[in-house]
Amino acid sequence: MTQPVQPKRLGFFSRLLDQADAATRYRLVTEQIIHAERFGFESAWVAQHHFHADEGGLPAPLVFLADVAARTTRIRLGTGVITLPMESAVRVAEDTVVLDLLSDGRLEVGFGTGGTPSSFLPFGLESSERSAVYARSLSTVRDAWAGRELAGGNRLYPTAPDLLDRVWQATFSVGGGERAGRDGDGLMLSRTQPRAPETPDAALWDLQNPIIDHYLSALPEGRKPRILGSRSLFVADDRKIALELAEEGLRRNVERFVASGHKIDATTTADLIRSFDVHVGTPEDVIASLRADTALARVTDLVFQVHSVDPPHEHILRSLELTATVVAPALGWSHDAPLRQERHLAATA
Repeated sequence: MTQPVQPKRLGFFSRLLDQADAATRYRLVTEQIIHAERFGFESAWVAQHHFHADEGGLPAPLVFLADVAARTTRIRLGTGVITLPMESAVRVAEDTVVLDLLSDGRLEVGFGTGGTPSSFLPFGLESSERSAVYARSLSTVRDAWAGRELAGGNRLYPTAPDLLDRVWQATFSVGGGERAGRDGDGLMLSRTQPRAPETPDAALWDLQNPIIDHYLSALPEGRKPRILGSRSLFVADDRKIALELAEEGLRRNVERFVASGHKIDATTTADLIRSFDVHVGTPEDVIASLRADTALARVTDLVFQVHSVDPPHEHILRSLELTATVVAPALGWSHDAPLRQERHLAATA
């Protein structure tokens, strides 16, 4: 029998891929995060991507989140992730400290090694160097936050030792999970990940449960686990509309994958949904689909995104509403106090 999902925190994630120019993307996702906060979501996460607008629309997540922090009051703000090898570690430490202060301590900091190999070149790096650079940079960020001495006898001002307990590491691998656990950090699991040639039909949870196992085994004694499970989720009132929008969005992704040299065998809408690990349909459809995902039973933070469906803005807002009011409660989550308070204030205004 599948263990019920009981997330401790509900989050919204965006790669800022609305079908619009960059300025409009930023405005729409800001509205989506504000809407998520209104409906009780406890965290909002944004990804960092350089150069390729169809992979992600935001190269400067800390700048974007500084603006969002000024427009929100409660929702925690996370990077999912900062591609640390491409950054100056000291500047990342400085910028995250300032943002955390401006947001009243609401920052969560996710780090990763990076994605598209060609994106490393303008930063003077080869993709093959990413792991070694990542390890050095992460160590420097930790030292800076903690106020330890840096090169030249310098120390960060201001310091932020509290941020040491809000680091998340993203990974596709068992080794990466073990590293995150050994470091005492949070573990970030992706909405999808590559399958090995010998197991092309493996379920996502079959890949991620071993990562969780190694993370938990490596976690220092007394350190509470933090496991973020990101999932692609699009909920609509009408199944037909949900599937039509999924078909449109997923086929855009197929075209992009094929153009970059990948092979996608999926032909039907159902094949596409399965290939991209998407949960789509009415609330009832999505609840049933998510309950089959055994890895989600083990996460502390359940974070939903609309990618790779990428529906229009108004449908994203409705999906957030249905997620908070129907889907998440059916999975063991309850946090409607902010919405009730806002409705009460509006009624008595």
